Amino acid sequence: MTAQKPTIVLVHGAFAESSSWNGVIAQLQQHDVRAIAVANPLRSLAGDAAYVRDVLASIEGPVVLVGHSYGGLVITEAAAGSEAVVGLVYVAAFVPETGQSAFELSNSAPGGTLGDALTAYPVSSGGDEFAIRPELFHHQFAADVSPEVAALMAATQRPVTQAALSEGLPTDRPAWRDIPSWHVFGDQDLNIPVAVHRAGAERAGSRGILEVAGASHAIAVSQPAAVAATIAEAGKGYVASQEIAA
Repeated sequence: MTAQKPTIVLVHGAFAESSSWNGVIAQLQQHDVRAIAVANPLRSLAGDAAYVRDVLASIEGPVVLVGHSYGGLVITEAAAGSEAVVGLVYVAAFVPETGQSAFELSNSAPGGTLGDALTAYPVSSGGDEFAIRPELFHHQFAADVSPEVAALMAATQRPVTQAALSEGLPTDRPAWRDIPSWHVFGDQDLNIPVAVHRAGAERAGSRGILEVAGASHAIAVSQPAAVAATIAEAGKGYVASQEIAA
């Protein structure tokens, strides 16, 4: 008996939105794989993870949970203790330990230039939120996509609150401790230094690491086939484990 294919749930990070997964979803759909892109609120780590858990609760069967950038913190929290999530995929994403925040991790190695590219403004709920200045978006976030695509991404980016980036991972047992993980990232990421990606993959005992030469932080847009292939590895790993168990 063939095991059920997992549903792929994709969680975008800061300065992006759900359509950033379009190329990856198109690749997955060619192989009859169901994929859902979540609209990550980007308001608070605990709140964003709670929303993703609500989405997971609406899905029948196993799930491979995928996070980009800040979304790596969100999936690590959302999948903690989950019986439905059978694989984690970190796409140019943070891989946090308990108590670690996006700010802390991004400054844990040299090479990131995001801070100088941000603009901040107050929000009515309190505190500030951040966006990447449009004139710097192409170079900072998506240097390996066309200027035209980068301009659209800059115009549709979703800002993130300072609170979300400052909040440490709440769970005392990060999901990657119990759920197999795969990792894909570029060596030209200016938002999260490549050394942070490498350390995160090692921390999680990665089942598969793909480091793409020349890829930017927007690797899901510029290299959708590579990202989809990593997700497929996670799905196949689950199916194989179920067939062995049977």
